[in-house]
Amino acid sequence: MEDLIQQFQQRLRYIKTDFVRHIINEINWDARLIGIKGARGIGKTTLILQYIKLNLMDQLDKVLYVSLDTVWFNTHTLFELVKNFDQKGGKILFLDEVHKYEGWAQLLKNFYDDYPEMKIVFTGSSLLEILNARADLSRRAVIYKMQGFSFREFLSLETKQTLPIYTLDQILREHLTLSHEITTDIRPFQYFENYLTYGYYPYYQEQLDLYNLRLTEVINMILEIELPLLRNVDIAYISKIKQLLLIIAESVPFSPNIAKLSEKMGINRSTLLSYIHYLDEIGLTRNIFKVGEGISILQKPSKMYLENTNLAFLLARENASKGTLRETFFANQLIYKHRLNYTDKGDFMVDEKYTFEIGGKDKSDKQIQGLNNAYVVADDIEFGFQNKIPLWLFGFMY
Repeated sequence: MEDLIQQFQQRLRYIKTDFVRHIINEINWDARLIGIKGARGIGKTTLILQYIKLNLMDQLDKVLYVSLDTVWFNTHTLFELVKNFDQKGGKILFLDEVHKYEGWAQLLKNFYDDYPEMKIVFTGSSLLEILNARADLSRRAVIYKMQGFSFREFLSLETKQTLPIYTLDQILREHLTLSHEITTDIRPFQYFENYLTYGYYPYYQEQLDLYNLRLTEVINMILEIELPLLRNVDIAYISKIKQLLLIIAESVPFSPNIAKLSEKMGINRSTLLSYIHYLDEIGLTRNIFKVGEGISILQKPSKMYLENTNLAFLLARENASKGTLRETFFANQLIYKHRLNYTDKGDFMVDEKYTFEIGGKDKSDKQIQGLNNAYVVADDIEFGFQNKIPLWLFGFMY
């Protein structure tokens, strides 16, 4: 265990706190069992180390961070670690990459019951593993979802400025004032295209020329290892699923025709619908349904988007649809705190209250005329007017 303590102190020494993700203030750190889930490379490890450095430096003798993919666990068990940590007076344990340890969910449940004075914070990059563990951890763990950078966070990093978060209601009511306040010091379109292309995952800051390679490796890991292992997807169909992702990236936007797709991919309807559901589960797509429709494994979504625009640029490169990129950005930035549905008039209904039509700077409100609480969200404009709002401003919601 002494080796783990030394590794922890070494990592903590080099962690920087000049930029901290917004989610650190949204987590209830007083809860006894906290889970933070998110895609690989999204920044979960950095977040928990920053929390320790900012809040727990005066009690480091009672705190331990451990990654469960360390070689220490080749000859030791997680049960042994927790027992020894408790005996040494440990109170707050951070377990990183829990999905790397077999049976982790049942063990965390047992630790919660057996060590009532210990707090445990765990992270997992396998979204399917976390979903599978919900039954074991129900009524015990508080689970938080961590997204990639918002456009606001990307701007903060690039400009070294602290920028505010706005609610949806603020943006709808005060968008012209907010746009003027932001553009006094920052020109959003100097950075917007870069964000759409490579600004979502934090590792863009390390080696930008390797960004697409790293993102490709993450996608392949999910599709080629996690889906077959955790959802019994036939490995022979992985190439077909990759083809489906490419179709989504190039479509304007993608409304799945299940009969045609089923015939083209050579798989039956129910299997195809299962695969579409799994893509949303693993965080590669965002499936949008009509208001009132139940989201089940065999329910056809009305529209499908890639989870973020960086995936679209990776998969489709020059062929990524401009209209789909706009809608993908809007959906990604809003769905973190709001519920999105398909609507016959407009592109999205948000929280079953607001209707949004997404388009370019010349987009009119023709499609949403006569609707209450309806707005045009326009790209390529710095300032809006009345119910026409700049697209980039919705990147300030987290």
